[in-house]
Amino acid sequence: MSIKRLAGHTAIYGLSSVLGRVLYFILTPLYVRIFDTDVYGVVTDLFSFIGLALIFFTYRFETAYFRYASDYTDKKGKVYDTALLSLVVSAALLAVLIFSLQRPIAEWFRYPEYTYLIGIAAGILCLDTVAEIPLSYLRLTNQSLKFATYRLIGIAVNIGLNLFFLLLCPYLLDRDIASPIINLVYNPDIGIGYIFISNIIASAVIVIMLLPLIIKRRFDFDWPTWRNMMVYALPLIIVGLSFSINELLDRKIMIWLLPGSIEENKSVLGAYGACYKLTMILALFTQAFRYGAEPFFFEQKKTWGAQNLYARVTRYYIIIALLGCLFTLLYLDQLKYILEPSYWLALGVIPILLLANLFNGIYYNISIWYRLKDKTIIGAGIASVGAVITIVLNLWWLPIIGFWGAAWATLICYGVMTVLCYVIGKKYYPVPYDMKAFFFYFIIAAGVYGLSVSVRPLSIDSALLGFLINSMLFLAFILVVYIKEKEQILGLLKQIKAKKA
Repeated sequence: MSIKRLAGHTAIYGLSSVLGRVLYFILTPLYVRIFDTDVYGVVTDLFSFIGLALIFFTYRFETAYFRYASDYTDKKGKVYDTALLSLVVSAALLAVLIFSLQRPIAEWFRYPEYTYLIGIAAGILCLDTVAEIPLSYLRLTNQSLKFATYRLIGIAVNIGLNLFFLLLCPYLLDRDIASPIINLVYNPDIGIGYIFISNIIASAVIVIMLLPLIIKRRFDFDWPTWRNMMVYALPLIIVGLSFSINELLDRKIMIWLLPGSIEENKSVLGAYGACYKLTMILALFTQAFRYGAEPFFFEQKKTWGAQNLYARVTRYYIIIALLGCLFTLLYLDQLKYILEPSYWLALGVIPILLLANLFNGIYYNISIWYRLKDKTIIGAGIASVGAVITIVLNLWWLPIIGFWGAAWATLICYGVMTVLCYVIGKKYYPVPYDMKAFFFYFIIAAGVYGLSVSVRPLSIDSALLGFLINSMLFLAFILVVYIKEKEQILGLLKQIKAKKA
C-alpha cells in the first residue's frame, strides 16, 4: 500500500470518524442542557471506566492479529479464528464477572444509585470486544469503506435512540401525545441511563452486521498461534493500560482529589470532560490515521525503503495534526458556544491538551519500531514510565491546582514518552525522521498562535474582526506548508491526474 493509498483509506476512516464525532457532538449540547454538570460527570466517569476496561477485554489482540496475519498469509484464517474465539470466550467471562459485582463497583465509584449502569457497561464492553477482530479483518484487507459503513450505521442508531429517549419521548409526554405507547418504552426516572442503553443497542447492531464474519468460520483454534500472539500482546496490555491511565485517570480521580465537595467535584469533572471534547479535531485525525496506519506499517515492513516511507508518513502526520491544533485554537471563540457557559471554566486547558495529543500522535508514529521488531516489552516499559508520571503528577497537582494539574500531567507524560521512544528506537530500528522540518513547522505553528493571542485585545469588541484575523493567520500557515511541500504536493497531483487519464 503506497502513501497515496494510505491517505485514501485514512480519508475514508476519517470521514466515518468525523461524521460520527460531529453527530455525537450534536449530543454534547443536548446533554449539557438536559443534565446538570454533576450528573454529566457520572457519564464522563463511567465512559472513562469503559475505555479502561476495554484494554483488558481485548488484551490488544487486534495488534497481535495484524502482526501475525500480515506475516503468515497462508495462515490468516487460522490466526483470525484463534484471535476471534479467544476474545469471544474471555469477553463473555469478564462481562459476567463485572455484572455480578456491579453493586460494589457502583459503590466504589460513589454513585450506588446508578448501579444498573455498571451492568449495561459490561454488556457494551462484551459486544465491542466481539466486534474487534472482524473490524480488524476489514482494516487488514483494505475494506475501509465497509468498515466505515458499519461504524456509521452504529453511530446513527446510537444518536437516533438518544434523540428519541431524551428529546422526543419527553416532548410527547409533556403534550400527552401517544402517552400509552411512550410509557411502554420510556421512563423519565432512567435519565442518563438512556445514554448507555442507546450505546449498547448500537453495539449490538454492529455485531449483528458483522455476523457473516463471525458465524461462517470453522473456529480452527490453534494453540501455538495463540501462545505466540499472547507473548506478543501481553506487553501491549501494559501499553494500553498505561495509555488509558494517561487519558482517563485524571477524570477518574478528580471526584476524590479536587479540593471541593463531591458534588462540586462532579461539576468540575463535567466541565473538564466537556471541554476535553473540544480537542476532537486532532483526536479524530489521529484515530482515523491509526485505523489506516496500523495494518499499513505491518504490510510495508519488508519492502525496500520502508524506513524512509515511515519517515515521510510521520512528516505528513505532523503537518496535518498541526493544522488541526491551529484550527481548534484559532476558532475556539466560536467552538466554545457548543457548550453552555457553565462549562467554560475549563476552556483554558485546551491548548495544553492539544499539544499533549500532538505528542501522543507523534509517539504512535515513532513507536512502530517495537511492534515491527517484536520488542513490545520495551514499549511496555516506555508506557509504564508515562503512566507513573501521570499518576504521580495527578496525585500531586490535582489537590493544589485542580484540573490544570491534570492537563499539564498529560502533556508532560506524552512529551517524555515521545522523547524516550525516539532515542531508544534509533538503536533498534533507525528511521530517518526529518527533525529540522518537524521543529520548523512546530515553531511556525507556535508563532501563528502567539500572534493570535497578542492581537486578541484588538478584537475583544468585535467577534467578526477576531474571526477574520484568525482566518488570515490560519491561511498563512497553510501557505507556508504549501511553499515548503510544493514539490511533493504537485507530484501527488500529477500522479492522480495520470491515473485518471
